[in-house]
Amino acid sequence: MVFHKHNLPRLLLSCSAILFLMTQHSAPSTQHVLDWSQIDDVLLDMDGTLLDRHFDNFFFEEELPRRYAALHAIPFEEARARLMAMYRSVEGELEWTDLDYWTRRVGIDVVAMHKELDHMIGFLPGAEAFLHYLRELGKRITIVTNAHSTGVSVKMAKTGLDGYVDRIVDAFEVGYLKMRPEYWPNCQQLLGFEPSRSLFMDDDEGCLAAARAFGVAHLVHSAKSSSQLPPAPLPQFFSVTGFAPLLNGRL
Repeated sequence: MVFHKHNLPRLLLSCSAILFLMTQHSAPSTQHVLDWSQIDDVLLDMDGTLLDRHFDNFFFEEELPRRYAALHAIPFEEARARLMAMYRSVEGELEWTDLDYWTRRVGIDVVAMHKELDHMIGFLPGAEAFLHYLRELGKRITIVTNAHSTGVSVKMAKTGLDGYVDRIVDAFEVGYLKMRPEYWPNCQQLLGFEPSRSLFMDDDEGCLAAARAFGVAHLVHSAKSSSQLPPAPLPQFFSVTGFAPLLNGRL
């Protein structure tokens, strides 16, 4: 499923928003200057980069195991262990994020659960201001997500993220998840980006490594993927815990 830009909202940065952004800091790393004049395409992960991954962590690690336990009359820890084993069995494959697949496999309507819990879906701090900044720079902004199209639709309806970007491409359109090497040539053919003039930002090490192997020149790691967890910087990538370092071109 692909979303094209429509009715792009004009985000007005208030003084308080600017002050908030300036309080965000990058994770410890060698200082690096980001030259936006050398970047045409900005490829952004959705969950854990722009949207708070706390929703997904809570959903799959807490709430779904709780309901699975109730359905099968088993202890929560047993239910959680069973589900974690199921997740691992398809990790790296499209089924890993396919909500229809999980509805069939666990016998619980996980799409309906997404809608029920959509009050927990939201932007990470500073994400909207960053998207506005990219628009002012005239960059082509594409969300590249491993998420299933049904889940993407629920999150777009809740956040309006599709109004800030030019396009949203889910992994099912590309045919692979982002950590797979096959993903990147397929994604390039679909979007037409030039790797040497592209920036990719993600919270997942495997996805960043695959993009690096393909030749994407500018890589940024989102070290603060969840509002409820401490930062987890990666020393092999430029890691940031907020968007402020990207607003002035410094990682």
